[in-house]
Amino acid sequence: MFGTLKTLIAGANARAEEQVRDHFCIELIDQKIREAEASLKSAKYALAGLIQRERAETRQVTALEARVADLMSRAKEALEAGREDLATEAAEAIAQMENELTLRRGTVQRLETRILQLRQSVETANRRLIDLKQGAVAARAAKKEAEIQKRLGAHVPRDTAFEEAEALIGRVLSRDDPFEQSQILKEIDTGLDRSDMADRMAAEGFGPASRSTAADVLSRLKTKD
Repeated sequence: MFGTLKTLIAGANARAEEQVRDHFCIELIDQKIREAEASLKSAKYALAGLIQRERAETRQVTALEARVADLMSRAKEALEAGREDLATEAAEAIAQMENELTLRRGTVQRLETRILQLRQSVETANRRLIDLKQGAVAARAAKKEAEIQKRLGAHVPRDTAFEEAEALIGRVLSRDDPFEQSQILKEIDTGLDRSDMADRMAAEGFGPASRSTAADVLSRLKTKD
């Protein structure tokens, strides 16, 4: 029982977390982009520091090489002049500088390797950041569209204005004509009290008509001619 409740609670927490992430997805994306920008900035500073160190070491190597070359020339002149003591002292200094050169050249090589690796990482991170920003724009547009669709979907089913208007129009069009209805009622009443009997018999040719008709008028007009 306890295990089942624990599973249900874990599932509910997971669903709640998903709902929160969905609701604040744009904010979370923007935050992750800011974190990525901060990491990229730190990497750039680190790369700049390595390049600065590599250039300083390179300058030291160049300076040492120049000093070694200068002392080598002077040691040769001392040997030619018979000053082996000075040549020996110069040789010792040259040996120390050559050992230092070996160390500094190794440092320069290691720095160059690290710079190459970090530069590649920075370029990759920069491309990914650009993709993230473009994705954030697309995600923001997609969420806005989804919200509009959601609002439309929630509103349209409850919006019965069209159906109500169509029903009212149908009722008006299907409603009986009151004037026609009154005429029919009058005809019915006339038939009930037999007040139209004379007119009906006149129409059958029995006796004169009680009302003038268009046929009577035309007949009189022809007689006058």
